[in-house]
Amino acid sequence: MHTTLSEEQIEALAAIDTPTICNAIEAFDVRGRVEGFFGMDIRCLSPELGVMTGYAVTARVDASTPGAPPNQAAWEDWVRAMDGAPKPVVLVFQDVGPNPRRSAHCGEVMATLARRLGTVGLVTDGGVRDILEVRGLGFHYFAAGLVPSHGTTRFLEVNVPVTLDGVHIQPGDLIHGDINGVTTIPAEIAGQVVEAAQRVREREAGVMAYTRDPDFSLEGFFLRMFAH
Repeated sequence: MHTTLSEEQIEALAAIDTPTICNAIEAFDVRGRVEGFFGMDIRCLSPELGVMTGYAVTARVDASTPGAPPNQAAWEDWVRAMDGAPKPVVLVFQDVGPNPRRSAHCGEVMATLARRLGTVGLVTDGGVRDILEVRGLGFHYFAAGLVPSHGTTRFLEVNVPVTLDGVHIQPGDLIHGDINGVTTIPAEIAGQVVEAAQRVREREAGVMAYTRDPDFSLEGFFLRMFAH
C-alpha cells in the first residue's frame, strides 16, 4: 500500500526534523519502536542540505566483485524507474557485493542524471564518492562512507524489495532523513504525520518551558513529561 502525498504535504514533511517525525510515528502505534529506521552504520554525509524526503526507487547493487561485467539492461531499468516514479525520488541501494566497504555506488555523473530525473538523494549501506561535487548539486548522501574508486559498479535488480540495516524497503516507500539519520514513514499514516509532529513539538515545548521555569519541581516535571 502506497500513498502519494501532495506537493504541499511533501514540503511540510521537509520542514520537520527526522527525530520529530519518528516521535510522531510512534503516536499511531503502527510499528515497533525499534523498527523502520536506520542505525549508525548509514550516516548523513551532506548535513548542510537539511531534510530529504521522497519515494523510494530501490536497487540491489554490487561494486566489489572482481572482474564483474556491467549490466546495461539493469542500469537502463534504473534510469527508467527514476523517470517514471512519483516525485521526489529517493534512491535506496542495498549493497550485495562481497566487500561493501570498498564500494562506491554513486558519484557526480550519476547524481547529475538522478537530479535531472527528479531524485533528491541516495541511501545505501555501501559507499559513495565525489562528495563535494554531489553536495554542490544539492543531492543528499546517506551511506556507510566515502570511497575514491567506483570499482565494478553494476545494478543487479531494480525496484525490488531491499533490506538495509535490518529495515525492509519496498519500491515507493516514503523516506525521510536529515543529519540525525533516516526513517521510513508508514503509508497508512503518511498524510497524518505532519499534524502529529506539530503536536509533538507543542508538547515538548511545554515540557522544556516548564523545565526552565523558576517554579520547576520534579513532581510537576513528571506530570508533564508523562502526560498523554
